[in-house]
Amino acid sequence: MSYDSVFKPGLFSGQTILVTGGGSGIGRCVAHELAHLGAHVVLVGRKLEKLEKTTGEIAEDGGSASFAVCDIREEEAVKTMVKAVVAERGPIHHLVNNAGGQFPAPLVSINQKGFETVVRTNLVGGFLIAREVFSQSMSKTGGSIVNMLADMWGGMPGMGHSGAARAGMENFTKTAAYEWGHAGVRVNAVAPGWIASSGMDTYPESMKNMIRNLKDHVPLQRIGTESEVAAAIVFLLSPGANFISGNTIRIDGAASQGTRAWTLGKASSRESYNGFHRAYVPDVLKDQGE
Repeated sequence: MSYDSVFKPGLFSGQTILVTGGGSGIGRCVAHELAHLGAHVVLVGRKLEKLEKTTGEIAEDGGSASFAVCDIREEEAVKTMVKAVVAERGPIHHLVNNAGGQFPAPLVSINQKGFETVVRTNLVGGFLIAREVFSQSMSKTGGSIVNMLADMWGGMPGMGHSGAARAGMENFTKTAAYEWGHAGVRVNAVAPGWIASSGMDTYPESMKNMIRNLKDHVPLQRIGTESEVAAAIVFLLSPGANFISGNTIRIDGAASQGTRAWTLGKASSRESYNGFHRAYVPDVLKDQGE
């Protein structure tokens, strides 16, 4: 089997694409689709085992991939990593700024270290990667960047540190799009809502029932797939989006558009798109047939 992409074969042939957080979750799915479409994908992350596993999967499927172990929160490490990728691969054509991480907690329970750690991962790290990719490659050759946000539009109760960082990343996306446009660089973002991904299995048992009921709060009355997020990212990287920059696509089934005062009707269709042949179903959803 291979990835069942909605995009034409060879769309990114001969191109090098950097995917941070590419060893698991949405990043892994994006990396598989981009490799299937002809790109050489460079996976970036902190955990060697995950990077090796996903790189091996892509190779088994006939794609081209390599990896670089790097903590994106460390400025010198990012500079060195990007320099090495450019030296080995030449220009970086696209960047998927996907890496991130957080933990559930109310604001009163988050100490300074915890807040700063999440902001460094979800905002500062994304800035460092984008800046270095622009400075060392895209400023000369052009390219496109897609940043990762989240559904933080009405606040993010229980994830206030991540919400603050993601909101900052949205503003960074707009600023970078304006400042770097002269160099032929487009910068956009995607904001996934509730997506069936391996990250769901990292949350504590106390949150499991809430996760199972998330679909009841989405107008489409289901949660999304990693493939649906990947498809939006691939579109934003593609030539079809060549006049789109500084924008964010919400991938949340319209969950961020309404209020709880409105009662959702019964869904007439729950059809989803899942082109990822190696998709991982979170354990918390397996008994629901998701």
